Amino acid sequence: MSSREISSVMTTVSYEGKNYERLERIFAPAPVVRCAVDDAEGIAAALLTSDVAILKSDLDERYVEAPGLAWIHCDHAGLNGSAMPLVIAREDLIVTSSAGRAAPALAQHVLFFALALTYDAPGLAEIKAKHQWRGLPGYEDRRGLYGKTMGIIGLGHTGKELARLAKALGMTVLGFGRGAAQAATPGLDKFFDGSAGDSIDELLAESDFVVLAIRLTNETFQLIGERELKIMKPTAYLINIARGPVVDESALVAALHAGTIAGAGLDVFEQEPLPADAPIWDAPNLIMTHHVTAEVPDLASNSLDIIEENARRYRAGEDMLNRMVAGDLYTH
Repeated sequence: MSSREISSVMTTVSYEGKNYERLERIFAPAPVVRCAVDDAEGIAAALLTSDVAILKSDLDERYVEAPGLAWIHCDHAGLNGSAMPLVIAREDLIVTSSAGRAAPALAQHVLFFALALTYDAPGLAEIKAKHQWRGLPGYEDRRGLYGKTMGIIGLGHTGKELARLAKALGMTVLGFGRGAAQAATPGLDKFFDGSAGDSIDELLAESDFVVLAIRLTNETFQLIGERELKIMKPTAYLINIARGPVVDESALVAALHAGTIAGAGLDVFEQEPLPADAPIWDAPNLIMTHHVTAEVPDLASNSLDIIEENARRYRAGEDMLNRMVAGDLYTH
């Protein structure tokens, strides 16, 4: 790829103070035109002259059809909301994300689920409300995370950080990913390579915690369904911090009611916001958070690190971080 100049940038991000000033410095001497997310007229006007867009949200047809736009950065992790056929078809359009900016917090969110499920945090809260000393059947037979097996499906930024933390806790760590680079993830005891034809079945069968940290694409849509849940140990837990549609939610509800698996920790769901009548609300042995994670203290700064490196790579004509590829296509 040949080097490029940046002439004008439009943005809808909500950075303030030093963070916005840094954004301007990254693209100087190109001007940065700031628009509110709902300012349709302002966005349309800015897109007439911009070759770069830094967006707070996913992109839409306005950006794909913009005459001079060559690079779009969506300032969040997943690109499934932008990975549409008309975007993939634009080979001259670079789309990137801020994946990895919150990896430490997301990895710790997994451990919150794992620990809360292991120590039955809901049950402890219930007997506390009753002023009851002990009384949870079999509680003394529970065992901590040490010595158990965590299987991580998806070895991106969060999966790699989670592998490191799980190993530090004395766990056996299995990982499913793609390629030699992911095989070298620190902390892994065993790697299953999807690009070499490996399946997730052995990981499912051996893990006490199956963690989904994989991108949502057409290929990973409902990756975990009735069949996969039956492969898991009846004492195992499923944890999903990827995207809701990676799991067949109705199959998971049935498995939790039937005791096919021991429980689950979910931060994401097939439909968000989750409807009040969704069956998943009443599934047993389930801990839920509402697609929100305690943030790292420097989230915006982490995003700007990615944007700054990609601006350098864009100008130099180098491969860019977190770039959308054809395999990211999501049409469900």
